[in-house]
Amino acid sequence: MGSIYKEYFNTEKIREHYNYTKEGSESSPTTSRWVVSILIVVLCCFIVLENLLVLISVCRNKKFHSAMYIFIGNLAFSDLLAGLAFMANILLSGATTFNLTPVQWFVREGTAFATLAASVFSLLAIAIERHVAITKVKVYSSDKNCRMVLLIGACWVIAAAIGSLPIMGWNCMSDLRDCSTVLPLYSKRYILFVITIFTLILLAIVGLYSRIYCIVRSSHAEIATAQTLALLKTVTIVLGAFIVCWLPAFIILLMDASCPVRACRILYKANYFFAFATLNSAANPIIYTLRSKDMR
Repeated sequence: MGSIYKEYFNTEKIREHYNYTKEGSESSPTTSRWVVSILIVVLCCFIVLENLLVLISVCRNKKFHSAMYIFIGNLAFSDLLAGLAFMANILLSGATTFNLTPVQWFVREGTAFATLAASVFSLLAIAIERHVAITKVKVYSSDKNCRMVLLIGACWVIAAAIGSLPIMGWNCMSDLRDCSTVLPLYSKRYILFVITIFTLILLAIVGLYSRIYCIVRSSHAEIATAQTLALLKTVTIVLGAFIVCWLPAFIILLMDASCPVRACRILYKANYFFAFATLNSAANPIIYTLRSKDMR
């Protein structure tokens, strides 16, 4: 038990894993990587600012105090934290990586995974809310606030649990052959588990929206009001933006889980795919603004 504890605070462990999976490439960043890093930091500052404005709008405008907009506010909060997490990740990467202990490394990467999970679960909560609203099921009646708090709380508890699994033991510190190339202290099995969970949730969301559209098209005119349809289109666009931005990164992580060590050289360029995925957190507030006069 003591040896395991020491490994978690041994800075040389980081270098050992990076040398095994990446040939120590993290210690010699190229000019293009520096440029990308600076651009991501600037983008993250923009993400934090615009999502903060969305949260202020939801809090201050009484029109946005409905269940739907509260869930949108929750998504904006997860995007804001994602911006902070990605910024910290970039600032603590490169040569700085080798000054980190495994615990610090797990915190650096785990916060990014947790905010991604929170975004996915927030999208699921929004889809459930839209389905409830369209089908007129009275789950938000007398205990409306309690149910919303429980659902949002569950999003964050599950997201935090997913992000914490590696630091709690599901990692490859005792088996280098099981190590991810993109994230050298993470187990390939953990990477595959996370991608599988996210994919199943996204498929469930697509299924919910497909059912909603079928209900709207086959229902009476009073159900398909202009406001209902506009809001439905907005959240569908948000879902589409998430899939477009994150699909390349998900594919890279799937390759990472299946490729032998150093066999897939494209995995060394994973930072570019994650930089593209970061655009999603910047796109959501723009979508809200373009689609809603009240939000503008």
